[in-house]
Amino acid sequence: MARVLTMEECTRHRANGSLPITGNGVAKVVHSTHPNFNKGDLVWGITGWEEYSLIKSPETFFKIQHTDVPLSYYIGILGLPGATAYFCFYEVCSPKKGETVFVSAASGAVGQIVGQFAKLSGCYVVGSAGSKEKVDLLKNKFGFDDAFNYKEEPDLDVALKRYFRDGIDIYFENVGGKMLDAVLLNMKIRGRIAACGMISQYNLEQPEGVHNLFCLTTKRIRMEGFNVFDYYHNYSKFLEVVLPKIKEGKITYIEDITEGLESAPAALIGIFSGRNVGKQLVVVAHE
Repeated sequence: MARVLTMEECTRHRANGSLPITGNGVAKVVHSTHPNFNKGDLVWGITGWEEYSLIKSPETFFKIQHTDVPLSYYIGILGLPGATAYFCFYEVCSPKKGETVFVSAASGAVGQIVGQFAKLSGCYVVGSAGSKEKVDLLKNKFGFDDAFNYKEEPDLDVALKRYFRDGIDIYFENVGGKMLDAVLLNMKIRGRIAACGMISQYNLEQPEGVHNLFCLTTKRIRMEGFNVFDYYHNYSKFLEVVLPKIKEGKITYIEDITEGLESAPAALIGIFSGRNVGKQLVVVAHE
């Protein structure tokens, strides 16, 4: 068993540096005074970038009951990214069979799952990614109907019209900026946009403006923000649906695993340049 931390949610830490950076992790309980957790229990939740964490809010942790899948899945497809993909796609996007779906950052931890949910729902799905390797994964591993490398497209509006001649019903937004601007021009009337993330804007000193927002009015588009914590009370329902599909081979998942806590900073930086393929994880300690 490995103690594993995710890299995409590790943004919280104190300004004075007195506490470690935190992120979602899988851990084994070594001591507990809480009635719901015992020594030896496997859990996932917010832990520190460290070999041992003192958990002061254990009610925010989930006990791992199913160990017949890789434990790392609990900070991936069975953790925050998977729950995000499931609830955001089904609750916010409300897909219908035959609809067209576009997923940006589609090879990432959330996007790769969304695309597979879309296919299971009978939708036509296209994804964008930042390399040929990732585009090939989307089409050949995750079952997307098509995909393109946005870095090779001088005009994103033209690119989207190539893949969606009649427009987009659902846009699963992970990028923001120029991509969102282009998508707005290509949405169908009464389309839905789920604003899950905007990774292109996170590190900009001056975020990019969006110029085509009037399309929300003319096309009666519904655009809604999403926070997975609003849905954690339904986590058991999510497991009931997704676990069988994993075991049946109907959903697949790719992880990018780095060894050693000392490798964590470089792994984190690599996310923002698109270096990782799949969910970025760091193995902190092996049992």
